[in-house]
Amino acid sequence: MPVFNSPFLLGFDHFERAVDRIAKMSAEGYPPYNIEQIGDGRIRITLAVAGFGERDLQIQVENNQLTIRGRQEEAGDRVYLHRGIAARQFQRSFVLAEGIEVVGAELDNGLLHVDLVRPEQESRVKTIEIKPARQSGRSIDTRTVKS
Repeated sequence: MPVFNSPFLLGFDHFERAVDRIAKMSAEGYPPYNIEQIGDGRIRITLAVAGFGERDLQIQVENNQLTIRGRQEEAGDRVYLHRGIAARQFQRSFVLAEGIEVVGAELDNGLLHVDLVRPEQESRVKTIEIKPARQSGRSIDTRTVKS
């Protein structure tokens, strides 16, 4: 049974799709990340991406979903005696609420900071005019019927 299946929730099918996307996202914990409030309406997502450079990372927003991908190119001339630093690719996704915008990203000492902003919502009030019903051409007989 859908979560938003109520006669009082009209037009919320996009929320249901967002919940489905969240449920399908990978539960993998790599790379680790933090989400912090850095001011009024400002959010920062920080991912630990040690070993990845700017060219190895890609950030995209599509249909209110922020996706961060990392893929390192293999250095063919290196011979590892021990390889303990992960060089695997990753994909981390976040569903964004309507109106949230990605305003920038910065790579600093192995930490990728993605800054988001939520614009202040202004209150909207709209008055709807009520028009009289159209006459259908049929008249309603209000006389009492005698048998």
